[in-house]
Amino acid sequence: MIRAPIPPTFEAFREAARALLARQAAPEDVFWEDVVEGQGVLFNTRHTPHTPHTPRAALPAPAPDAPRPRVPAAFMSLASAVACHRDAARFSLLYRALFRLTHGEPYLLDVAADPDVARLRALEQAVRRDVHKMHAFVRFRRVEDAGGGERYVAWYRPDHRIVRLGAPFFERRFPSMAWSILTPDESAHWDGVELRYGPGLPRDAAPREDELEELFRTYYRAIYNPARVNLRAMRAEMPAKHWSTLPETSVMSELVRDAASRVGAMQSSRSGAASAAEAYVPGSRELPVLREAAASCRACALCERATQTVFGEGPAGAALMLVGEQPGDEEDLCGRPFVGPAGRVLDEALSGAGLSRGGLYVTNAVKHFKWEPRGERRLHAKPVGPEIQACRAWLQAEVEAVRPRVIVCLGATAARSFLGGRFSITQSRGQVFRTPWAEAWLATYHPAALLRMPDEAARAAARAHFQADLAKAASLLAGEAHGSG
Repeated sequence: MIRAPIPPTFEAFREAARALLARQAAPEDVFWEDVVEGQGVLFNTRHTPHTPHTPRAALPAPAPDAPRPRVPAAFMSLASAVACHRDAARFSLLYRALFRLTHGEPYLLDVAADPDVARLRALEQAVRRDVHKMHAFVRFRRVEDAGGGERYVAWYRPDHRIVRLGAPFFERRFPSMAWSILTPDESAHWDGVELRYGPGLPRDAAPREDELEELFRTYYRAIYNPARVNLRAMRAEMPAKHWSTLPETSVMSELVRDAASRVGAMQSSRSGAASAAEAYVPGSRELPVLREAAASCRACALCERATQTVFGEGPAGAALMLVGEQPGDEEDLCGRPFVGPAGRVLDEALSGAGLSRGGLYVTNAVKHFKWEPRGERRLHAKPVGPEIQACRAWLQAEVEAVRPRVIVCLGATAARSFLGGRFSITQSRGQVFRTPWAEAWLATYHPAALLRMPDEAARAAARAHFQADLAKAASLLAGEAHGSG
């Protein structure tokens, strides 16, 4: 058995691996151990009972004339990351892969299904992700030295030993700034000329706060987008262990609490553009008057090919308003919203959510059917932004006439008729916001989209989400507290 006690660095592994390969040492005959300066043996790959560390004898260097094995550059890149992982078996795993590469398996790294390769790739990915987080979460604090000079110091606790992988980024990013990054394992120091490494240091070695903290919090408040808040993703991407060193986390609860009102303000400002239908909308907010006026609307070219205007239906004062995209073929012929196949899907989901169609107000963002000929059939064509905007004044008048407590938009087009610009059902489905139009506003799938799902599994999943969103609307009407979801 060959003992290989080495410091936990890629350079140490490379030196030891060269010597072992020169001796033709088989992987199963090598006993790898991590040795940390001042701590002795940290852990080993065979998990034998710990014995006091004794200074290791250097592995014999290969003879000067010994041929050097040909090692793929891809392996060196992989090994430089894997060596930083805290997995106790990483050096054993690396040496086994290296031995195979140099003993008849030169294309080993191309075999993704190989257990050794798959494990190495997983370790590499974890380290690369940890480096990315270091780049994102390091926050410097300004300190003055005895001579009146300044230095910027950060304390950070990575998951792996990544200081030497992560520090060069800051050298390139802040070349004229003297800085230090302290971690429990190792520290990095840049003086404007040379990047040096030193021992690890505790949290107390770094300053807690400086005058730049409030400036950073002000900046974070300014760039924070309340419409994209996702607390689950935020917790996953910003682990709690980093919160004490991130000044923005001290204002996070404030920003999340105020997100709904800020979204409402954003929506109100975006929806202020003029609508061509305003010239046809009467001053009355009585639904029968509005319906009659809408029948003669010529605000956009869609009226030329549609059979008739399809206005909304339902009682004034309905607590829940459903807004779809536009009428379909059957709706265009009979003059009522949601009476075709999509309407039947909607009625089934409403029943499952405990809602009655008769008590709701149902309408569309666009009041005329847009279609393209396919033989004798009229196929739905998606309305474009100017057509949605042209019709928006009718939707606004309906909202003012009905005064719903909850609005559910069925599909992205309906959501855009309120918000303007882009809206993604995939990213924002089911999130509830307080808005100028209703105390609760959310968007979900259009029922027609459920009919177009590629397979039964996708349809079943989408139907479940659709009904859950309608059930959420029902719970809001029942007075339950609402939030993003």
